Amino acid sequence: MATAEQREAGQEEPDSEDEVYEVVDLTEYARRHQWWSRVFGNSSGPIAEKYSVATQIVMGGVTGWCAGYVFQRVGKIAATAIGGGFLLLQIANHSGYVQVDWKKVEKDVNKAKKHLKKKANKAAPEINTFIEEATDFIKRNIVLSSGFVGGFFLGMAS
Repeated sequence: MATAEQREAGQEEPDSEDEVYEVVDLTEYARRHQWWSRVFGNSSGPIAEKYSVATQIVMGGVTGWCAGYVFQRVGKIAATAIGGGFLLLQIANHSGYVQVDWKKVEKDVNKAKKHLKKKANKAAPEINTFIEEATDFIKRNIVLSSGFVGGFFLGMAS
């Protein structure tokens, strides 16, 4: 039991009962509980069994439009930044402020390409698993997926 001084100071004795905590392995948990399982249900089957075709097209179209719109905005900003940086580098090179050894740049780029090709052939199994799961999801929910693609293109155009 806590004394009066401890209670006034906001310090109390810890509970006498031992608390039991469960240790969760996050990697194993993530493998067993994908995000779409939480959203669409574990064994509920394709969305086609749960919602009408019109609802699926609207859901896919709205999410696709949002993704396309964000992709378009971010893409424009990235293209402007990269293009502007390259333009400034060319102006500085032409004005004599910077000397670029283009042969060395080309050699380094070719070296990086070879390195990337080697790494791409040895893709992590998690990536292959994710691709297989995504392909399976798209096949099972083709109406939703086609609505998403159409919405994505509309979002890119707006």
